Amino acid sequence: MSEPLTIAVSKGRILEEALPLLARAGIVPREDPARSRRLVLETSRPDVRLLVIRAADVPTYVRHGAAELGIAGRDVLLEQGSEGLYVPLDLGIARCRMMVAGRPGAEIPRRRLRVATKYVNVTRRHYAAKGEQVEIIKLYGSMELAPLVGLADRIVDLVDTGRTLAANGLAPLEHIADISSRLVVNRAAMKVRNAAVRALVAELERAVTADAPAAEGAAHG
Repeated sequence: MSEPLTIAVSKGRILEEALPLLARAGIVPREDPARSRRLVLETSRPDVRLLVIRAADVPTYVRHGAAELGIAGRDVLLEQGSEGLYVPLDLGIARCRMMVAGRPGAEIPRRRLRVATKYVNVTRRHYAAKGEQVEIIKLYGSMELAPLVGLADRIVDLVDTGRTLAANGLAPLEHIADISSRLVVNRAAMKVRNAAVRALVAELERAVTADAPAAEGAAHG
């Protein structure tokens, strides 16, 4: 029997929303990912296992062949690029928006605008497309704090409900991209294990299609 296909998926919201989708394809972890300390999880299907890692690492593991497939947020793919990967499927989970946010009505400074974000490449491209030069300050979390203490004038971050922004006196100002999780596939695996990979992609596509009406309703709710 050949080695199982490995799907890399990130902890947190993406994993939580991916589990029902995977279950519709007959892929159920043998241990509860929320309780298990294992990072490699066997599933109900002997030909598929899960690799549970940080969101930013999913494309790297897939790109270098440590996992044949992965579930990655579009935000990570926009920031890192998708070189060495196929991106055959929008899974329609973990939906949100990437936005520029700041204090509504705040005075625009005469100096170069300071923007705090962990999405340095996306932010640079966004402002370059507008013909603006900005000073980018890289942060890894608590973005909303930056405008409050004068570290930055704007932030670029993911926005779901917008309640966290509002609680900190901020508001979405510019839309950059709609975000959802994508299936990514290692290019070499697509050639070497073509039949198995294509079959799994097709099963996940059917699972997404089966859930489309429910997902659409949630998106508009």
